[in-house]
Amino acid sequence: MARLVAIDQAGGPAFVDELRRVWDAGDAAFPVDQRLPAPRRAELCAAMRVGAEVEDGDALVVATSGSTGRPKGVVLTHTAVAASAQATSVALDVVDEDHWLACLPLSHVGGLSVVTRALLTSTALTVLPRFDVAEVIRAADAGATLVSLVPTALKRIEPSRFRRVVLGGTRPPQHLPVNAVTTYGMTETGSGVVYDGRPLDGVEVRIDDAGGIHLRAPMLLRCYRDGVVPIDADGWFATGDVGRWVDGNEGPRLHVDGRRGDLIISGGENIWPDAVEALLATHPDVAEVMVRGADDPEWGQLVEAVVVPVENERPPSLDDLRNHVKTADAAYMAPQRLTLATALPRTALGKPRRG
Repeated sequence: MARLVAIDQAGGPAFVDELRRVWDAGDAAFPVDQRLPAPRRAELCAAMRVGAEVEDGDALVVATSGSTGRPKGVVLTHTAVAASAQATSVALDVVDEDHWLACLPLSHVGGLSVVTRALLTSTALTVLPRFDVAEVIRAADAGATLVSLVPTALKRIEPSRFRRVVLGGTRPPQHLPVNAVTTYGMTETGSGVVYDGRPLDGVEVRIDDAGGIHLRAPMLLRCYRDGVVPIDADGWFATGDVGRWVDGNEGPRLHVDGRRGDLIISGGENIWPDAVEALLATHPDVAEVMVRGADDPEWGQLVEAVVVPVENERPPSLDDLRNHVKTADAAYMAPQRLTLATALPRTALGKPRRG
């Protein structure tokens, strides 16, 4: 009987060996977040039913980020993991001489998929226990050519050290390195399935009348660990994101506006936080920014900007930020409330915790 086995260790060769051992035994693996305290790790393992039965063919159970509630266990089959490895490798033109570097948390699909991709394509692999600038540089100097990063990590390295930088997790920076590839995907898709706005081989994208993004692909999850299957009878998975097709130099590209639940409706106007964040991030006194909706009895919601100033002694004012936004977009996009912070609440992969 196949069962779910926890891999409760830091990233490195031992992690890879344990993953191989679990798979060779016909079991499925659950990578445990090493940043959690022991009681929380035990609680998460219990929630994922570590030790309990899985179906034949199940390869992984990966916890969602839990940014909107309790994490869910996403069940990915060997077939799905292999499909992801193949499609992403084709999109990145991976060759025998390439070498993957895994430096993101292996408890999340953005980091774990680097490991599984390298294993299934027999590509050289280096796995770090965490993102560390000196170790990333050392790995690049030792021959790593491919790396998966989030924007906060990208800012801290020289991307030209790598042939390709796969960038996911949250809104990309305004100015992308020429060798960076932006990705769209989630735990339920086994990693990114849309690269630079274009679906990978075998991936279908449908946008419904309300702008909802639906995906159909061989790398989709089988179900959640509680048995719920979020895929309809025709094979489509509703992502919960809203987006649209935009014209590009090489044909239509998918533009993701954001999570449906993040949409701010103020005075009847629809406002996407990502769009306002992108504008505010260009203000010279703003180091980091997160935008969210704040309940208001008159307007329904107000646009609130949570800002980490470049200099704590000289933070931007609300009027400064409002005027900055209004020079580039509609006045209703401008923040109506300002909260100053020393750091933004984020998930492990850098996504803002707007709640």
